[in-house]
Amino acid sequence: MDKVVLVTGGGRGIGAATSILLGQQGYLVCVNYRKDRISAERIVSEIQAQGGEALAVQADVAVEEQVTAMFDLIANTFGHVTHLVNNAGILFTQSKLSDISVERFERVLQTNVIGCFLCCKEALKNMPESGAIVNVSSAASRTGAPNEYVDYAASKGAMDSLTKGLSLEVATRGIRVNSVRPGCIYTEMHKDGGEPNRVNRLASKIPLQRGGTAEEVAQSIAWLLSDEASFVTGSFIDIAGGL
Repeated sequence: MDKVVLVTGGGRGIGAATSILLGQQGYLVCVNYRKDRISAERIVSEIQAQGGEALAVQADVAVEEQVTAMFDLIANTFGHVTHLVNNAGILFTQSKLSDISVERFERVLQTNVIGCFLCCKEALKNMPESGAIVNVSSAASRTGAPNEYVDYAASKGAMDSLTKGLSLEVATRGIRVNSVRPGCIYTEMHKDGGEPNRVNRLASKIPLQRGGTAEEVAQSIAWLLSDEASFVTGSFIDIAGGL
């Protein structure tokens, strides 16, 4: 059976690095994007140039109808999804909780939590035994991200609970559900938060004295998806340099 993987938010950062690595490992890669078609298609082209097969698929993971349509398109092109990486996520400008609007909080939860929930739910309809899901959480779920992203941290805490509960629900089906929790990683997301050089500012506080790379996170995601991790479920890998 072909290994068909969907990587949500696969056009940049950790999602892009994961898509490329999985393409190199023989997966049929579905690179999801919400708005940035050019970036997603660039990743698809890179996978294809290396001899892999890939497809760019547009969908807002927070919208159930779009998620359903995305899975239908993948099934008609590559077959049913066998592996899922819930990587799509958003954050907004660094703020104290008292300055965060209800609209912003709801938007973060809708994308980061409901998006993960919807993709898991849809994938599980046809996921075979030996399928695997990896949810990309954050070290913020442990730290709370005070004065910066409490809303984002809360969404990742919810994702952690979803990971644990779902892993227990589907274990008897032979499906594994795990999570990675990246810390300070060099990605474009920090620009979204208003501080592009945030990782450099915090590097000296990290025990390993540096930020991480998207490729380092991708390696852990790929391992959790692989048969080499066949007895690992309901587990979390912290990729945070010791924090």
